[in-house]
Amino acid sequence: MKIKMVVTDLDGTLARSDATICPVDRKALETIGSAGICRVIATGRSYFSACKVLSADFPIDYLVFSCGAGIMDWQTKEIIQAQHLPQKKVETITKILLDHKVDFSIQDRIPNNHHFSYSLPNKDNQDFKRRLAIYRDYCRELDLNKIEEASQIIAILGDSTVWFEQLSQKFNNVKIVRATSPLDGKTLWMEILPPLASKSSGVDYLCTLLNISSTQTVAIGNDYNDVDMLSYCKYSFVVANAPEELKNSYPTVASNDRNGFSQLVNQLICSEMNPS
Repeated sequence: MKIKMVVTDLDGTLARSDATICPVDRKALETIGSAGICRVIATGRSYFSACKVLSADFPIDYLVFSCGAGIMDWQTKEIIQAQHLPQKKVETITKILLDHKVDFSIQDRIPNNHHFSYSLPNKDNQDFKRRLAIYRDYCRELDLNKIEEASQIIAILGDSTVWFEQLSQKFNNVKIVRATSPLDGKTLWMEILPPLASKSSGVDYLCTLLNISSTQTVAIGNDYNDVDMLSYCKYSFVVANAPEELKNSYPTVASNDRNGFSQLVNQLICSEMNPS
């Protein structure tokens, strides 16, 4: 069956370790676009943050951002879907996180979800401090009297997967996504999203919009927040810099620093866009 959509993660997959994109991989995107294949980037970054890596004329068709909370038509820059956590739900989650002395941020509504309020009870959380330094012009300390609807909540937890699982059990009617910090490459992040928000739901929305079957899709990723997307798409791959657990579950191409994306595209072209 002919491939009609290719979906790639950004950080650690399409983007190199220095957050730039190799011209070879950009050319690969142009090639599949000329073949009529829909090109989608699905990222945990906000639109604001994605624009630090992607130029306005970057050769994609859609951007699924903030782990699926938002979807943008890249050609028109129109946000075609946005999901949010209701104020009451944000208040409930905030209380739980404060009670357990978790470091977290509450991201504002889309499209301004690079702005956030935060709580930092653990002053030795270096990963969180790095994030605050990057977004120093866009963050503010949490004011419990000013909690509003939010696009997502991000808890930065450390390195304990056991604590991640224990904490995740305390929430209901939300989507919990495990991610690895893009800042230090090891700290666990818990992303708390609206219940129907995910990379896979964003891809599914686009498939419905464009009348594309999931059996006509290809995905490539590198981290745990890509798993639902990889499970959704018919043909899924990971780059060589992905965790061993993922490489044991999906076919592997070269790393993000060695043009894994273009390797995948070349494989598709050689098989007439129809992998076996």
